[in-house]
Amino acid sequence: MKSLSDVYVLSNNVKIPCIGFGTWQSPDGEVAISSVEEAIRVGYRHIDTAAIYGNEESVGIAIKNSNIPREEIFVTSKVWNTDQGYDSTLKAFDESLRKLGLDYLDLYLIHWPVPKIFKDNWEKISIETWRAFEKLYKDGKVRAIGVSNFKPHHIQNLIDNCEIVPMVNQIQLHPGLNQEEIVKYCRENNILIEAYSPFGTGNIFSINDLDHIAEKYNKTVAQICLRWSLQKGHLPLPKSVTPSRILENTKIFDFEIDEEDMNFIDNLNNDFKKVKDPDNINF
Repeated sequence: MKSLSDVYVLSNNVKIPCIGFGTWQSPDGEVAISSVEEAIRVGYRHIDTAAIYGNEESVGIAIKNSNIPREEIFVTSKVWNTDQGYDSTLKAFDESLRKLGLDYLDLYLIHWPVPKIFKDNWEKISIETWRAFEKLYKDGKVRAIGVSNFKPHHIQNLIDNCEIVPMVNQIQLHPGLNQEEIVKYCRENNILIEAYSPFGTGNIFSINDLDHIAEKYNKTVAQICLRWSLQKGHLPLPKSVTPSRILENTKIFDFEIDEEDMNFIDNLNNDFKKVKDPDNINF
């Protein structure tokens, strides 16, 4: 990957920009609008949002304000837990489109595999939700479909009972949290890994060893983390509302981390490796 315009190619041959701009925890209104506008201004062409983020309308306004042709911006949203099921998923999708002010989505994801309210029959609900996704895909309302926070057995449930294999799995992944089992399974099934919280929700900056590596390459720790993710073949989703950091996170294509440092980062140990267990979420 040599620039923000470089792409991964999904299993259905849809091209997806190699870095996405995350909007989780970006408050609806001027903050979300201005940050997405700035991201697009500095070159991002991949914007990630979700119904539960509560900022789809602001993301849509920013995309419209950019005056960039719609087909040049890759837009992702996600169905929330309480909307899972066939009919309710179709309704939730239409509502996301309405809020975004778009005619189609580039990528739609199931946000979590085992919602609390469907814990006892998650397999059935997941299949119903995915069949709604398949309809949206076949109807041309979304260019690619995938999942988020899914473990191998959650994905296998869909593969065994549905027609289309998910094209993407968006999971929390960063130095110190490699998610090796999920990554291996997804690669074997030609499913692209998107890495959310690539900075460990800020905790990554407390790892002193990364400071030393960043100094070696004359880069910031954030830039090292994003470059590491790309060199691992993941698609990172950095989030910021600060213009200088939004720009900083794009400056990762003029260097390469050497094999020794990649191996060191791969084997980092830290005490914030805990990630929510999707089989035991309480929402």
